[in-house]
Amino acid sequence: MNQPAFETATIDQMNLHVLPTDKFKTTTIVVQIEQQLKEETVTPTALLPFILKRGSAKYPTTKELRQFLDSLFGAVFYTDVIKKGEKQIIQLQLEIANEKYLSDTSPLLLKGIEFLGEIMTNPLIQDNGFSKNYVRSEADVLQNKISGLIDDKIRYANQRVTEEMCKEEPYRLLSYGKAEELAAVDPIQLYGYYQQLLAENPIDIYVVGDVVPQEVKDGIAKFFRVKRNQIRDLPFAPTQKKVVEENLIVEKLKVGQGKLNIGCRTHTTLVDDDYEALLVYNGILGGFPHSKLFVNVREKASLAYYAVSRLESHKGILMMMSGIEIDKFEQAVEIMKKQLQMMKEGTISDQEMAQTKATLVNQLLETKDNARTIIDFSYNNQLTGNKKTVEGMIEKIKSTTIADVVKIAQKIEVDTIYFLRDEEGK
Repeated sequence: MNQPAFETATIDQMNLHVLPTDKFKTTTIVVQIEQQLKEETVTPTALLPFILKRGSAKYPTTKELRQFLDSLFGAVFYTDVIKKGEKQIIQLQLEIANEKYLSDTSPLLLKGIEFLGEIMTNPLIQDNGFSKNYVRSEADVLQNKISGLIDDKIRYANQRVTEEMCKEEPYRLLSYGKAEELAAVDPIQLYGYYQQLLAENPIDIYVVGDVVPQEVKDGIAKFFRVKRNQIRDLPFAPTQKKVVEENLIVEKLKVGQGKLNIGCRTHTTLVDDDYEALLVYNGILGGFPHSKLFVNVREKASLAYYAVSRLESHKGILMMMSGIEIDKFEQAVEIMKKQLQMMKEGTISDQEMAQTKATLVNQLLETKDNARTIIDFSYNNQLTGNKKTVEGMIEKIKSTTIADVVKIAQKIEVDTIYFLRDEEGK
């Protein structure tokens, strides 16, 4: 069954996407504010969603804000900042009950839209800037998140290999900004920067639920009052580079288990015609429990506690990740590279193809069962200027051949091998 399409409208140069569906008993509203991932703005952009979440002119304290959400039958509100390729995205999300399914039928949708509009367009301002207390406390929280990365060795190794691979590229930057800059963020300058973002940057508002599109449009027009200027064009153009030579980085910390990450350039992103073949490639290589890395590195050779691969589809990077005994480094690298070679040679069984395709198709079908994943899929198209559909992707996956996967394999280059090991060994 085909996915119903979003109805799209433009209100004050903001893109509104409404999907009326009776599939869910709640209504999900997501605001996405897009910014380029850049050295000079990564830290202020990272702080903004968390300051907005603390309070507004109407709900100046977190307690008042919570009380209001409770009055909306326990509406769920959260904010975040994420990285999609070389874009940094501020997200505000509200999930509210649909009054059709409640005994109290007072209209919640407009209250929810009014609340999100208040949070976004009417933040708490003191002395011409954001609240000093909120800026300080949220900067501390982000600083702790960044410094706490080292306690999660899997995430730490992944960030370090990304930094080494993308030294000259914006993608090396963490979506949470730079720890050394957070303490110096000025509340007045930050508010000025936020006003500029609201005036000039692409804003997409998504609403999914059992709603009437015209009511949503009217609500957005009434409560999302933003002064918009000329909107900046932020094209989808991830930095790509050919690998000149393989890079080896060994880092020593107090660890009991080694972390071996191999970063590869795929030269394919989700806008390319062969993207679905790349999904199949990754699934066979290390995306699933039946994949080559899992079976050969973990199961057969007993070299790794985990061995997986994952894609960053907006950037065109494939990351192989494993946890190994410190002294098994050379052996693990050799076996992991052998899997890449087998993919190039087309040493792929019919069973590997069939299992991978079936799992990918299931994953795509599951995106339709959740309002948030429906929105993510649509927003990926919006960011990239793509027109992909779940059905179209499923068809392409089903028709992918071993020859298509081999073609992808020829494009893949190992860029950086990163090994996190103990301090004692040689």
